[in-house]
Order: sequence, then C-alpha cells, then structure tokens
Amino acid sequence: MNLSITFAPLVPLWLLAVLAAAVLAVALAGLIRRSRGAALRLAAGAALALALANPALVEEQRAPLSTVVAVVVDESQSQQIGDRAKTTEAARQALKQALAGRDDVDVREIVVTPAAGGGDGTRLFTALANGLADVPPERVGGAVLITDGQVHDVPPPGALGFSAPVHALITGRADETDRRLVLERVPRFGLVGTTQTARVRIEDSGPNGPATARLTVRRDGEEVASEILPVGTASEVAIEIAHGGQNIFEFSVEPLAGELTAANNTQVAIVDGVRENLRVLLVSGEPHAGERTWRNLLKSDASVDLVHFTILRPPEKQDGTPINELSLIAFPTRELFSTKINDFDLIIFDRYHQRGILPLVYFDNIAEFVRRGGAVLVSEGPLPEPDGFGSGSLFDTPLGAVLPAVPTGQVIEEPFRPAVTDTGRRHPVTRDLPGGNETPPAWSQWFRMVDAVPNDGEVIMEGAGNRPLLVLGREGKGRAAALLSDQSWLWARGYDGGGPHVALLRRLAHWLMKEPELEEEALRLAARGDRLTIERQTLGDKAGPVTLTDPTGRTRQVTLAEAGPGLWQAQVNAGGAGLYVASDGTRKALAHVGPPNPRELTDVRSTESVLAPVAAATGGTIRRIRADDGGADMPRLAFLHNAGRYGGSDWIALKTTEASVLQGLTRLPLLSGVAGLAVLIGLVALTWLAEGHRRRGRGTRR
Repeated sequence: MNLSITFAPLVPLWLLAVLAAAVLAVALAGLIRRSRGAALRLAAGAALALALANPALVEEQRAPLSTVVAVVVDESQSQQIGDRAKTTEAARQALKQALAGRDDVDVREIVVTPAAGGGDGTRLFTALANGLADVPPERVGGAVLITDGQVHDVPPPGALGFSAPVHALITGRADETDRRLVLERVPRFGLVGTTQTARVRIEDSGPNGPATARLTVRRDGEEVASEILPVGTASEVAIEIAHGGQNIFEFSVEPLAGELTAANNTQVAIVDGVRENLRVLLVSGEPHAGERTWRNLLKSDASVDLVHFTILRPPEKQDGTPINELSLIAFPTRELFSTKINDFDLIIFDRYHQRGILPLVYFDNIAEFVRRGGAVLVSEGPLPEPDGFGSGSLFDTPLGAVLPAVPTGQVIEEPFRPAVTDTGRRHPVTRDLPGGNETPPAWSQWFRMVDAVPNDGEVIMEGAGNRPLLVLGREGKGRAAALLSDQSWLWARGYDGGGPHVALLRRLAHWLMKEPELEEEALRLAARGDRLTIERQTLGDKAGPVTLTDPTGRTRQVTLAEAGPGLWQAQVNAGGAGLYVASDGTRKALAHVGPPNPRELTDVRSTESVLAPVAAATGGTIRRIRADDGGADMPRLAFLHNAGRYGGSDWIALKTTEASVLQGLTRLPLLSGVAGLAVLIGLVALTWLAEGHRRRGRGTRR
C-alpha cells in the first residue's frame, strides 16, 4: 500500500497565498497583544486556507515489474579457438535453465558476433547498452558475460548506466600461450621490378619460447623468401614488386609449440605495382590505310610509351635517288632487336613482311623474348607477291614457332562480319564487346582476311566462313596473338557505323602485357565491408567449388553460380576480421577483412584482468568456468535484494529490483463535504464564543 497526500487548490495559488498571509498577520498581532482567542482565530484562518487548498489522501495501486537480467554471449573470433565455443554453449544452457523457473525475471540474451565488433575488437558493453536501451536502469538486475575476457570497450566504473552486479564467466585455460606476427610498416605501392622493404615483428605470449622463428614470404600464393628472424624485435624484409596491379604478399611465421591458434601467425599486405610505363615497339611494314589505327590507339594510352617505325623504303627499292637526298633514317635493327629488346613489353608487327631488313637471327631473338615473358602481336595482311603468301611471311621465320596460328597461304577477299566465338564470349578480351551479343553483331563488315590454321591458341573471333580471325596463345612465360586481317581501320573510320576497335585492340594489347583483370583463367577474392565476393574466370563450361579458409583456420566449401559467360561468382558473409584464402585446388586468392592488425587477434589468450575492475566496482565476480571435458563448471545462482557483494567462491547473485507500474489511484478528500464544513463551523463557533466571553468580561470590570 502506497499512501500520500496531494493538494488541488480551489482558488489560484496567489490568492491562497494572500489569504494565508493575512490570517498569519492578524494572528501574530493578536498573539503579540496577548488577545484572548488569538490562537482560535489562527486555527480558524488556517483551516479555511487548508480547505481552499483542497487536500486529499491518495492510495496508489501498483503491480511489481520483472527484474531484467542480461546474458551477454561472446561469439567473437577468439571465442572459436579450441573448445571455448563448447564451454560457452554449456554455460549459456546452464544459465537459461537456472533462470527459466522465475516468473519475476526477464532474461535478455545478447549475442555478440564477429561482425558486431567489426575491426575494433570485441565490444560486449556496446552490445549490452544497445540490448538494454529500452529498460529503465532501476529494472536491471545485473549482467552475466560469457567470454574469454578479451573485451575492448570496457567502460570506467560508474559509467555502466545501471546499478547492478556484472559477472564475468571466463572460458579458456589460465596457462595459454600464443604467437603472433605484426606488420609495422609495408609500402602501399612500388615500381615494378624494384625491391621494397617491409618491417615485421614476431611476438610470443606466455612462457619463454625460442629466441628465433622462421618467416616465409609468399607473393600471389607462391613462396619468394624464407629467413630466420629474432622474436620480440622488429626486422626488415625485402619484397620485390613483380608486376603491375595488386601484388599480394603473405607473411607467415612458423607456429609456436602448444600455441592457441596459428590464425594470427599470418598477415597480408597488398602493394600496388606501378609501371614507369608500358613500352611498346610498333613496326609497320608498309604504309596502308589502317597504319595510324594502332599508332593513334597506343599514343592515346597514357600508360604506354610507344616507339614506332615504318618501313618506307625497303632494300630492294632502287630508284637511283642519292642517299644524302633522302629524309629517312636507317632502321636501328641491332639496337631494337638485340641490345634493347628486353626494354619492351610488347612488339607489334603491323603488315610487316620479311624483305631482308631483319636477319633471321633477330627473329630468333624475338622468339626468345616471348619465351622469357615478353609479348608479340602480328597483324597480318596480304603479301605484295602475286601469289599472296610466300617466303616473306613472318610465319616462315623463327618467330613462327611462338605464333598461335599458321597461314595456309590463301587470302580471302569477300565481305564478312567479324563474330565472337563461343570461347570469345567467355574471354575477357572479347566478352561484352559493344554490339557483340547481337545477331548479327552490330558493327560493320570487313572485306579481307588471311586463312590460317590455329596451333594451340584460343580462337576468340572468326571471320569469313567461320575461319579464325583473332587467335591468342601462350609460349613459355610470354604471350602471342595473331590478328589475321588488316582491316580493323574500317571500324576506326566509322565505315557503315564502325565498331568497337578501341575496346578490342586496347584489351588485346593489355592482355598481351599481362593485365591481371584480363586473365582468362583466374580466381579472385574481394572484400567489401563484411561481405566476400569469390569470382572464378574460366574458359571452361563450368567452375568447381571453392574452399574458403577463414582467419581462425576453419574451412568451408562454396558453390559458385554463373554470373555471365566465363564468370562464376558467390557472395558470403565474412566471419570476422583477418585474412581469408580461397582455393580451387590449383589457384589461390587472398583478401583481408578489416584493419591490417585487428584488435581481435592481437592477444587471443583468455584473461581475467580486463573485466576485473568493472566486476569489482559493481559487486560482481569474475571466474573461470572451463571444465576438464571442455564443458562449463557453473556456480550456483541466487537473488539478493540489496547487498554490497553479489557473489562468493561457488555462487553468484543478481539483484532483485523494486520497480513497479501504476495501475490505479484512490483519492479521498480530507476537507470537503460535511466533514470539512463541520470543522470550519466548529472553529468559527469557538472563535465567536471566545470573543463573546472576552467582551462580557471587559463589561463587568467597568
């Protein structure tokens, strides 16, 4: 029962105050003069003022509210190590069973997943505040945290937002050891072919371990270095930037005997390889209508340095013009194809025919240049000889051994519309060319091509009579391509609507120069937020499943779905910050989620020290609960009304609150109706009698 007195004045407060002041002034004057009946006049005035204030006795009908108890379950990455997940689940079920029989307790289970912490570690108290945001502080009876103790948002004492005990049930063992690798400094970019320096540090936590450990460095999945480094001090490691685009370096240190996990033994760094510029040598055999197509395309590419030579006067041309009157320069064959050939990334022969300008040994140099990692493109046209193809073809030189097609000697001169083959629809060079998906393709016709038989190359475009038009191939570490027509200039000139010559020729040139995005067989892994995208580029009809390994070492099979011709994709949720590895058995791709050195994996040993201050400040307890079988050794659970300490050696307690909700009011007026009128009349009558008695006494004395 809750009783209280309330007032509901019948007149404005200012008038009531004036009346009370007047009554008090008159009463005080009478008391000072010691007038008879002054006290009664004061009582009568006070009763009148009190009646005007309209007092009432109020009784509240209240219903008790349940006590809210928060059970915070830590499912972060470090909680997946060893048997901590098993201990956590056992503790969760034990608490659920212990609290299930109490109707006066409202249990809020708050699960903290790896995504909830993001890259800023495990944030249990942020989740706790969000889970109790709609609960008044006086209803909170306490919080029980099931965690390994690695919490990164512990508030200072008194900043919890409620006054109730916080208990921490710690999973894991007290004698744990672990090793981790820290990347202190890694360059973000570097010139291709240069050597950069990364600074790393190996840290061991726990009992004394070895003084040194082996570090292995992999670039794009292939091992490039291995060395012994000291533990506990920073060391510098040389890394070579091998190619343009992303160079993914994986630094791994050998595991420590008995350590918790090897997940934090590996770190990844992505260094963007920047080319000073791609160097292209373009050799035009003779002037023709499309000669400037290649030149204009390559000159417009800011990433390309172009060296262009056109053979304007072949050796067999003898017209009697004196040499000193020719405005031509000699073709620097020795410098280009012997001493400086390795300075180029790509050599293009545009309608070049062998006329004795280049000795055969130089073609042999070019073939070796391709086998060692260079690239060559032959854009072929008809030979000047009457029979079309003769001994002047480049395919009849040592260079022909690395070219992906062999001409038959026949020149086809008839209208045809270049078409993308089934293989070409899956190849990055010709996939989704503007107009290529229509039937017939929405681009202009060509009128001449060279008939050829492909070797081991891939035919990605075809011409008249479904003959090979564009063939790509690989030889050793390098690449070669044959464009069996010299009429791409028709697209560039806009003949009959033109065609996508810029997209086709630029992709072709960059594929030859090993642009990573144009690889026809590739496995890619990309991270955006907490989502991972797995992409498989292939020329095959299907793509097999991919094995995805998360930062804790757990693996799962991911089935890819076709996203387009030659493209298979899948999207999955990341299980937390760290390095993810995708593999199809042959290829491997890496991606890093979150910051390079996530707080979650900085120290994965279970600990009591982090949560001890907040437990002590709230009267709670902190204890380890791991049983020998990996389960949970749980304390007894009790409820206390108010206590300075809510736990002991084998028990924990939660606070029983007194929160309630108002259901109704009963109001009893104190000075209204007959009772109030009787009081007022009685006081007035007593005052009148006292005044009458005082006057009679004064008359008798006279």
